[in-house]
Amino acid sequence: MAIPSLLRPVRHALLLALLILTLAVPARAARALTLADLPSTPPVDRVLDTADVLSRAGRNEIEQKLERFSADHVDARLITLTRLDYGVSLEELGRKLLQRWTPEPGEGSLGGDPLLLLLIDGQTRGAAIVASPPLERQLPPELLRSTARTTMALPLREGDRYRQATLDALARLDVVIEGGEDPGEPDVPEAPAVGSNIPSQEETASSNAFTWVVVLLVVGSV
Repeated sequence: MAIPSLLRPVRHALLLALLILTLAVPARAARALTLADLPSTPPVDRVLDTADVLSRAGRNEIEQKLERFSADHVDARLITLTRLDYGVSLEELGRKLLQRWTPEPGEGSLGGDPLLLLLIDGQTRGAAIVASPPLERQLPPELLRSTARTTMALPLREGDRYRQATLDALARLDVVIEGGEDPGEPDVPEAPAVGSNIPSQEETASSNAFTWVVVLLVVGSV
């Protein structure tokens, strides 16, 4: 009856191989988010952090900043996303969300303030800002695009600073809404110059002159 003892190492090897395969399989990526996953009407809270990238204190601070825009009859909101569906841009999703959250004429509702939506993709650290048509004179598309691609992008690239990216964008847009001049894009710090081992033209000429001097001295001493 030596057969079971012979099969025991084989069984252990199979179990070990199964364990290795289980550990080698990567965790399932976060499910792509679509328009259907977002609320059909504007939520009560102005911060919709579906990507869970903000702390409680950060959400509260941003909520207060967004609330101040209501004094200028602007319904400002922030939406963070885990991952976009393939082929859908952040700006495209934002525009579809504008249409969904804007009441149609004749629905028996007077409608609320025009929407200003700030969107952040937690996976790519991308940002987009879209606004309802009534806000285009105050906040032209060029300004919104610049704010998303520079003012928000810089803190996001520097280290997932989602709170700071949002606050910087709101501060810039608030100045314009209040009638002030656009503060402009942030100053991008220059990367330190990387030293090169390749000699410059001046260094090469100096080296060649020194070589000729050495050669002449050697020849003269012979």
